[in-house]
Amino acid sequence: MEVDLSQAVFYHDRKFPPSALDYERLLPSLLAATDALARYDQMLQSMHNNEIFLAPLRNQEAVLSSRMEGTISTMDEVMQLEAEYADPVAEADDERRSETLETFLYQLALRTAQAQMGDGRPLSVSLLRSIHQQLLQFGRGAAKAPGSFKTEQNYIGERGSRAIAFVPIAPEKLDCAMETLFAFIADKSRPILLRTALAHVEFEALHPFKDGNGRVGRMLITLMLWSEGAISAPHFYISRYFADHKADYLTTMREVSASGDWDAWCEFFLVAVAEQAVHNLTVANRIRDLYETMKPHFAEVLSSKWSVQALDYVFTHPVFLNSRFTSRAGISAPTAMRFTRLLLEAGLLQTVREASGRQSAIYRFEPLMELVRV
Repeated sequence: MEVDLSQAVFYHDRKFPPSALDYERLLPSLLAATDALARYDQMLQSMHNNEIFLAPLRNQEAVLSSRMEGTISTMDEVMQLEAEYADPVAEADDERRSETLETFLYQLALRTAQAQMGDGRPLSVSLLRSIHQQLLQFGRGAAKAPGSFKTEQNYIGERGSRAIAFVPIAPEKLDCAMETLFAFIADKSRPILLRTALAHVEFEALHPFKDGNGRVGRMLITLMLWSEGAISAPHFYISRYFADHKADYLTTMREVSASGDWDAWCEFFLVAVAEQAVHNLTVANRIRDLYETMKPHFAEVLSSKWSVQALDYVFTHPVFLNSRFTSRAGISAPTAMRFTRLLLEAGLLQTVREASGRQSAIYRFEPLMELVRV
């Protein structure tokens, strides 16, 4: 199909990294973002098990980041898929689940990258390629060279339109540009938030893969902030702000190549970090408050020394297969089955799917889902 390049902006060859930024302009936003992120991270460090409280935020990120690329699924669908199958990609062959599987793969790829970096693997070109390979192993992207860089020129425009808004770097220049990008990421002469801002917009401008660039580029933000110690755990997610301000997000990034306005992009990014940190802190505190409220409630309803284990399980897996609850919560099967009956009677669980034959029931911990649905 012939494309219309008459209004297109072309990649800024040999202009990354920018030679100078307007620090006087950026300093207020940089300080605000640094402070907000530090307060969010302080909350992370105060939690005895932050995975309990922040796993739902990772699912939010997967849903929102995928939604920005046109993959529409809900938190409930993704969590039910994860609950229902031990290996969703291998087992869930229902065509209606394809978009949910694509969203599931986002959070699976992010978890895998975090685990590998936690084991000492550096943030690198090879890590991004492995993220991309896992992200696109199923669905529409599976035929678009998962894990491999583009070999043909790609374009960015509106879906279904021949009008092109942006032309990324040419494939023959990509390897050298990626080396420059990761050398910049490793150079600690700039503040980490500005480095992350510049690395993200450069990655998006390079658009190194045939598909999945936006999702990998947003994962890069979390992984950079964590690897550089700006956050103590890999739980900072920014796609909500980008989705809520998508037009500004895309326009400000495009202006980097169109007019060399790196400062406006950095300012947008810093405001995004500050506002998202405040939002994430608010949601995490609400989740923690709910946990503290539910702790005595579960103890009263269950009347068991295992009530905290049950509570931790439903916070980490707010949609769960009953048979998996009995096998993974560290509680005996008869006790776990009694727990689900009591929690249902108390209105703390809702039935998503009734048990039928060999098919186990699926339950949902609605008080938590109400806080985290997007």
